[in-house]
Amino acid sequence: MNTLFDKIWDSHTVKTVPGGTSLLYIDRHYCHEVTSPQAFNDMRERGIKVFRPEKTFCSPDHNIPTLHQDKPISDPVSRNQVDALTKNAGDFNLTIFNLGDPKNGIIHVIGPENGLTLPGYTIVCGDSHTSTHGAFGAVAFGIGTSEVEMVLASQCILQPKPKSMRITINGSLKPFVTAKDIALYIINKMTTGGATGYFVEYAGEAIRNLSMEERMTVCNLSIEMGARGGMIAPDEVTFNYLKGREYAPQGDKWDEAVAYWQTLKSGDDAIFDKEVSFDAADINPRITYGTNPGMGIEVDEVIPTLEQIDASGRNSFMKSLEYMGFTPGQKIEGHPIDYVFLGSCTNGRIEDFRAFASLVKGKKKSPGVTAWLVPGSWKVVNQIKSEGIDKILEEAGFEIRQPGCSACLAMNDDKIPTGKYAVSTSNRNFEGRQGPGARTILAGPLVAAAAAVTGKITNPASLI
Repeated sequence: MNTLFDKIWDSHTVKTVPGGTSLLYIDRHYCHEVTSPQAFNDMRERGIKVFRPEKTFCSPDHNIPTLHQDKPISDPVSRNQVDALTKNAGDFNLTIFNLGDPKNGIIHVIGPENGLTLPGYTIVCGDSHTSTHGAFGAVAFGIGTSEVEMVLASQCILQPKPKSMRITINGSLKPFVTAKDIALYIINKMTTGGATGYFVEYAGEAIRNLSMEERMTVCNLSIEMGARGGMIAPDEVTFNYLKGREYAPQGDKWDEAVAYWQTLKSGDDAIFDKEVSFDAADINPRITYGTNPGMGIEVDEVIPTLEQIDASGRNSFMKSLEYMGFTPGQKIEGHPIDYVFLGSCTNGRIEDFRAFASLVKGKKKSPGVTAWLVPGSWKVVNQIKSEGIDKILEEAGFEIRQPGCSACLAMNDDKIPTGKYAVSTSNRNFEGRQGPGARTILAGPLVAAAAAVTGKITNPASLI
């Protein structure tokens, strides 16, 4: 029997071209300001219209400021890119949730929360973390600018079919362990290239017990181990999340959709190209110490010694530690930090703010820490206010910024200064990712909250 991935991929294959490449039909295309301008320019030069404009939804997110969004964007490059997306959406009759629109936000946050992301869909965007949407039982992956043009022009894309992998997490998670810790644990064990060429389905008790927002975090980080994407079979958790959302099916169409969605699972006899299993009991709160998401440890562990690193990787290991200002065998629990960033398409949803607030409640932000708390959308902002989370955070000395990708990447005003340490709930810790010379330590929202109130890397369990 086919895997869930096979079912969706094969049902969307228009034809298989010589050499085995699939011509794949795309159900939903997301578009932001950074990877789309050249695609639209080429469309104009060729005199081509968007084939199915109702399938594409746009939102600026990477370049937008997270303060004073009611004013013109000061950076000329960012302003030009956002203006170009606005013009392109208008010229090609596409739906856009622009600055000031209550639906605006990070594209991988607003897609699910508006019911645009649905089980069984094929979904693409000119952004690697499109894998987020696989949490709904969709085949979702990032594409390049030339492929963005291909989808705009034909609603199809030429794509080699990846191999299939199932990663099973058995058992139950310990207290204080978040979905981010699961993902960082898997990437560390698999390495950043361990899933290259595969599309991953996550399964097992620990995965089934995750909320939709937690599932999105896990799928979001699939790309960081080289996978083409990640997915989780839809179930009642999925259906309950989607019901009543604006673009989700309504009335009789809802019942028809759920009946179909319930068929979207791998059979007991499904054969994967690779199977990997982990035990949830082995996962604890984690941080990264290097310059890729696979270079991670438990909060209270020590950085590996040089002898523990394969000889072929020792030069890059030492280069990474030199950049971060760490040494082999060092324990970095208790290491002072300068910035904390809560947000991004990985951890910018309401549950992340709930978790962060639960730990800082009744405490105070460390005076030496600059904290950027950036919701993933205006809907998250409204939830934060309606639940009183903003009051808890304000009393602890934090302020909420406006939605956007923010300090996940150095494409807007929120840049970490050279040499400064940032505990970040985002997805990448590459050299210069958060600003030239910035030192990024990836973590989940609880570890970030603990760092924010102590001013150092801290195990959140120690604060309860």
